[in-house]
Amino acid sequence: MKASEIRELTEGELNKKRAELVEEIFNLRIQVSTQQTTNFARISKLKKDLARILTVLREKEISTGRS
Repeated sequence: MKASEIRELTEGELNKKRAELVEEIFNLRIQVSTQQTTNFARISKLKKDLARILTVLREKEISTGRS
């Protein structure tokens, strides 16, 4: 996902997407550890998407005056 796409989402949608990404990263790590998959690149991509979402959530938090 691009940052511009993420910024268009509401705070609720961002929190839902964040939870989905955390769960998917966890599942992929389990699959890698049990050698069910070797798709290491997918984990890296998901972690970057998660970081983008967390950044946008923080930006929205700061813009509304919450700390």
